[in-house]
Amino acid sequence: MATKKPSTAKSAAKPKKTTKAAKSPVIDTPPEPAPAQPVHGAQLNVLGQFVKDLSFESPNAPTSLQGPGENPKLEVNVNVQGRKHDDDVYEVGLHFEAQAANDTGVIYNVELVYAGLFRLTSIPDNLLQPVLFIDCPAVLFPFLRRLVADLTREGGFPPLYLDPIDFASLYQQNVAQSQQQPVAS
Repeated sequence: MATKKPSTAKSAAKPKKTTKAAKSPVIDTPPEPAPAQPVHGAQLNVLGQFVKDLSFESPNAPTSLQGPGENPKLEVNVNVQGRKHDDDVYEVGLHFEAQAANDTGVIYNVELVYAGLFRLTSIPDNLLQPVLFIDCPAVLFPFLRRLVADLTREGGFPPLYLDPIDFASLYQQNVAQSQQQPVAS
């Protein structure tokens, strides 16, 4: 940029000489590559995020609000589902379930489907499934995590803060399991 500014100043005073001088350095200098552009132009755009289904139940309230009771346990399940919506638009949903219980019964149940619409362009077919089941859920998860913490807190319980999920490892485990299963004939 510093070399261009003096050239611009000279071009204002003498446009013909600057134009001739500017042409030879441009030919001698190779253009700089643009490292920020993806190699294949692949893009993942979030078109929208939304709560598709939500349920919070505390069937034994207000008794369950007094404490965790004897032998409290928490079971958490997260599943990812993806489906094609339009030509290059996909819906990815995180299906979340949590049940807190103790010896006397259910403390609370949370069921939540948090989804997003994603436009996936120029993604090779062999990478489409990993993007749908790794990258898209990684975008959605922080929002699901906040909703779960808010729901449990508003239900009268300590907020349930979920640990981060390694969607890449889960995807690889699921692929490995599906390859080990025998094919039905």
